[in-house]
Amino acid sequence: MRALDYTRADGFEAAVEILRHDPEAEPLGGGTTLVDLMKCGVAQPSRLVDLTHVPGHRAIEADESALRIGALATMSEVAVHPEVRRRWPAVSQALLKGASQQLRNMATIGGNLMQRTRCGYFRDPSFAACNKRDPGSGCAAMDGENRGHAVLGVSESCIAMFPGDLPVALTAFDALVHVLGPDGPRSVPIDDFYLLPGDTPWREHPLERGELITGVEVPASPAAAYSHYLKVRDRVSYEFAAASAAVGLEIAADGTITDARVALGGVATKPWREPAVEAELIGRPATPEVFRRAGALAAAGARPRAHNGYKVELVRRTVTRALTELTEEGTQG
Repeated sequence: MRALDYTRADGFEAAVEILRHDPEAEPLGGGTTLVDLMKCGVAQPSRLVDLTHVPGHRAIEADESALRIGALATMSEVAVHPEVRRRWPAVSQALLKGASQQLRNMATIGGNLMQRTRCGYFRDPSFAACNKRDPGSGCAAMDGENRGHAVLGVSESCIAMFPGDLPVALTAFDALVHVLGPDGPRSVPIDDFYLLPGDTPWREHPLERGELITGVEVPASPAAAYSHYLKVRDRVSYEFAAASAAVGLEIAADGTITDARVALGGVATKPWREPAVEAELIGRPATPEVFRRAGALAAAGARPRAHNGYKVELVRRTVTRALTELTEEGTQG
């Protein structure tokens, strides 16, 4: 067992300074899965910088323009917040369908956004070939057991699936991730916050050394207020998605769709926005036939491997079903 130092940060600024000057230190926040990775020997930090006791950064605030969530708010707190449930229901649903109640009570929003893939080859160092863990070593999942792996956003270097639920809903509704680093605060659009593997699968975020998530901002919109998150999985709870969809619609008085948001989970290397599906919906009536045609466009360009080809049709059906369930609820806003 490697010796380990522990520091309880008293503020984000102090944590940034520690991380900036210690390249082997890692931030500890509920939901990051860092402790899991340490137990299996993948992560070996020299120091943990505990953020969970930093004062503040737990606020959940909503006004006419946006929902603002502090990075240290827990998944449970956000999921049951009345304004989140009323005006961003897909966000609430995505949170409630992730992990278990016990984990949701401890996991923070910032930590949830930073969780890493559950690819078994990444998490088991006895498999030498993993470009995420050891750049240039190869990808054992390519020709191995890949039923749960990604079919979208893959490269010749990595097909690891992004496991989260909340980031899928945040991607559908154009969230911003607020971060603080050595050069001060900045904001990153959620779609840019998760990087495609390309030739550098070990680089998953555009964060510089020492940068930390301080909060998330989700714009208000009619589509966000009339939204739904559907998660299809092998068992009812405490399971990652085989496919998921966050959908939102704005529907005019004559029944025409004037805005559409669709993002996928469980099938890609990052939360996956579907602009072609959205374009197929806009300007058309909110009918089952339109939903089927739009859903059929999901997963265009998919690159399945030996065991995960089922995900292509599954995600198409998931999008269609999510849109159908949304409109069958019969209430908007």
